[in-house]
Amino acid sequence: MKFGTDGVRGVAHEELTTEFAARLARAASRVLGSDDVMASDGEPGDRPRTVVIGGDTRESTPAFDEALTAGFLAEGVDVIRLGVVPTPLVAFEAQHTGAMGAVVSASHNPWQDNGIKLFAPGGTKLTDEVEARIEAALAVLDVDSATAGSPLDESGTADRSSEHSDVDSSATVVDVDGGSGYASHVLRLLEGRDLAGLRVVVDTANGAACTVAPAILAATAAEVIVVADEPDGRNINDACGATHPEFVASKVLEHRADVGIALDGDADRLIAVDHLGNVVDGDHIIAICAVDMRDRGLLANDTVVVTVMTNLGFKLAMVEAGIEVVTTGVGDRYVLEALAAGGHSLGGEQSGHVIFSDHATTGDGLLTALALLDIVKRSGRTLADIATDSMTSLPQVLVNVRVGDRVPDVAERLSAEVAEAEAGLGDTGRVLLRASGTEPLIRVMVEAATAEQAQATADRLAAVARTRFG
Repeated sequence: MKFGTDGVRGVAHEELTTEFAARLARAASRVLGSDDVMASDGEPGDRPRTVVIGGDTRESTPAFDEALTAGFLAEGVDVIRLGVVPTPLVAFEAQHTGAMGAVVSASHNPWQDNGIKLFAPGGTKLTDEVEARIEAALAVLDVDSATAGSPLDESGTADRSSEHSDVDSSATVVDVDGGSGYASHVLRLLEGRDLAGLRVVVDTANGAACTVAPAILAATAAEVIVVADEPDGRNINDACGATHPEFVASKVLEHRADVGIALDGDADRLIAVDHLGNVVDGDHIIAICAVDMRDRGLLANDTVVVTVMTNLGFKLAMVEAGIEVVTTGVGDRYVLEALAAGGHSLGGEQSGHVIFSDHATTGDGLLTALALLDIVKRSGRTLADIATDSMTSLPQVLVNVRVGDRVPDVAERLSAEVAEAEAGLGDTGRVLLRASGTEPLIRVMVEAATAEQAQATADRLAAVARTRFG
């Protein structure tokens, strides 16, 4: 397996195995030294001595947690296990302890999938170069010898006995509750303000946020109604969460709430819903936060960082607001790299990953929720009004085409068809064709002057992709 846009991901125990997870932990231990590189002679540099591990609520997560633990222990790395926690909580703990981070989660994917995300010491996402080094380290780990000396017992869980020859007995495992420090960190964004008077529906996607989101939001003095918070190992993201905002919208209308917040399975992103049940996507959330931060002198360089998937309407709104837009490839790690390179303070994706780089090293759904709710409370206006004023989205259609194998160079292979489609759209639209970084999908995105034109163009390109690669 290779890294995608956000770690490695696949069908649990088929594409992604516990044996691979253990080897990945060993490879990461050897590469992620204090300078994030291996020494020039190919031997590990100064290795981080500690890793923090957390995961979501999938039934396969405990087995992969154990496999990662075994792999890190075998390399002499102490393990702090956080249990079921959001991805940004793991990043927070890594940031404040200087440890590596590992998260067992397939984010918004269905329960059958699982994945592993890694953070460098200090809680930062891995660069392409570091991921390539880890893949190289994986390649030189002999599979047969690793299996023969695997620190996993027959059930696939970690053998921590001192007699096991492949485990560094000096390394330790500690199970801790990291929720309190993270909660205080998130609440500091409000600077002592509260959210009293707001009624908020929170959809935790039957995922990792169910362990911390209710308490954090309740601490703001808002009236909080929590839904999709009863995970059973198989209902994560099932007709709920950020990929199904219609569920939280129905609950907002049912409870006559002011705002709905839908998190994804590992709570590193969110989609909001206003009191009328209208979806407020990542583009609108970033636009709202950008203008508010600019007005309060908190938007560094008066600049925001977004990806090529961001609606053209966002860019037009930022031009009108006098805010510069930096555009990156798809993936929040590219947004993070651009934020760091330019010294900027806000960025994100249409899908709901929003990054406040002054507060966090990764996208954080709960942090974003508090920022958005704080704007609503301070303004005294409805989210519907604020979102409408923030930007006007051009009609945008996204069609996902499932294929047998990933086609990373799909844009180049269908360049003629894309050029023909763009010529038909003229200056009022655009086409973006790309391979998913985590699934065998081709994503066809079209923006146009009308929804009908966008849909027709997207359908034509999807049909071509389906014929060529399906």
